[in-house]
Amino acid sequence: MGPIKVFITEDESIVREGLRDMIPWAQYGFTFVGDAPDGEIALPLIRKLKPDILITDIKMPFMDGLALSDIVSRELPETKIIILSGYSDFEYARQAIKLNVDQYLLKPITKTAMIQALEQTRRKIEEEDEQKGYLRKYEQEFKKFERLSRRAFFEKLVEGSMPVREIYEEAEKLHLDLTADGFNLVLFTIRSASDTEYSETAAEVQESLLDSFLRYPDYLLFRCGLLSYALLIKSGRENLAAMTERGVELIRQRCEAEPSLNWAVAVGAPTYRLSGLPKCYADASHVLAYRHILPEQHVFTTEMLRTEHESGSGGDLNSLEFSRIDPALIRGFVLNGTAEETETFAQEYLENLEDAVHSVLLRHYLMVGARVSAELALQSLGCDLEEYRRRVPTPELSLPPEGLQDYLTGVLRPALELRDEAAQRQNGDIVQDALRYIDENYADGSISLNSVARAINISANYLSAMFSQKMGVSFVEYLTQKRMARARQLLRQTGKRSGEIAAEVGYRDPRYFSFVFKKTQGCTPKAYRAGGQEKE
Repeated sequence: MGPIKVFITEDESIVREGLRDMIPWAQYGFTFVGDAPDGEIALPLIRKLKPDILITDIKMPFMDGLALSDIVSRELPETKIIILSGYSDFEYARQAIKLNVDQYLLKPITKTAMIQALEQTRRKIEEEDEQKGYLRKYEQEFKKFERLSRRAFFEKLVEGSMPVREIYEEAEKLHLDLTADGFNLVLFTIRSASDTEYSETAAEVQESLLDSFLRYPDYLLFRCGLLSYALLIKSGRENLAAMTERGVELIRQRCEAEPSLNWAVAVGAPTYRLSGLPKCYADASHVLAYRHILPEQHVFTTEMLRTEHESGSGGDLNSLEFSRIDPALIRGFVLNGTAEETETFAQEYLENLEDAVHSVLLRHYLMVGARVSAELALQSLGCDLEEYRRRVPTPELSLPPEGLQDYLTGVLRPALELRDEAAQRQNGDIVQDALRYIDENYADGSISLNSVARAINISANYLSAMFSQKMGVSFVEYLTQKRMARARQLLRQTGKRSGEIAAEVGYRDPRYFSFVFKKTQGCTPKAYRAGGQEKE
């Protein structure tokens, strides 16, 4: 931190000037920013200068030191106050203590006493700044990774199951500020060429975006699917469109710099009330489903899709754009789609047919091609094809045009079910591998979600989602619990110093270890060793 700013309020000019001139401010790490003869003149200057330390006489005309201290402590709670008094009356001291002043000095004040008081106050400021820094670091670590309570809140928020009053109450419990004139949702998914294998590039891009969004209080980030995120944007009406565009641009710029990534962004329609978020989410989800139909497109909006439909081709076989009904799109959907997107995908996949749907040969081509593509996708995942064939409808030459969408949906739904069943079995093994790695390496101060994902060759995003789903806590929460359990054991069973224990459980900074221990266990390491109990 920079030099600490000091302001003096004292009605006796000799004392005021003496204090100002006798202290070598810069030598001791202070900056003298101003003085005033009474509280009335001092207050507007203090509001403007926001000093770190206020030195004030207790007895002054117009506004005394106690009245000034009362206002400053309420308006600028981080400003430390040193009271000077020529009165030894206990009533003054009692009132000063009630106001939480940091030092109470009796006149006459010696240079040594004043420097000592200033240095004690500075140490207090530095300790508080250090604790604030630790708190920011702690919150940043946990905010980066999914908290199940936040995800559950978001799911209820967008499904419309909570009254507005309950939304605000739940948000307050999670320390989420939803106060705004307008809202919008941006859904995005970022994947490597392989959705599950570890990719340094995908991990770095995701980490960079999470850090970027956490810096903006008007952006609230939630996980909304296995590999997808929702960015809730809150702003004034006049800035909502600009904030939405900036959020999309942050994603676009970061992802376009890495051509190997598969990514997509969908923008909802703005709403000016919390109760409008379910529709906003439904619109954005519907729009995001088009990434399977238009794989070369990355940013999807309602307006863009409207233009796409208006520029569509005619409806005979000669004008049919076969690239838009390529069976490979089916395979891609089976690998990456969601159950909620199935009907939208089937509808839009067939949208391009128009009158061509009356061709029996084309309908049969589509039915057979869809089933074969789904089987190829499932085969690549190691799924039971015989089980799939028992669940899926058989292609029929007699199927009328209006039955084609239901048939396609019937091909896709069981494919996604089998895919997810296989994934659940594999995910158990993935999480077990991660747990073994954490158990063996939690004492390494550099361990992270990315390093664990790299070690077991799995996507960091995929591991984060699977870990939270399987364990009921995020990766960081589990790692912290593991470290704290070992720290408690060492504190009770050994005579090692706190700094040694910190290093042994993976904390390079002993003071940060003490901060985390107190935050999670309810007492300091020293108190715990002496018999204190951790938080329930």
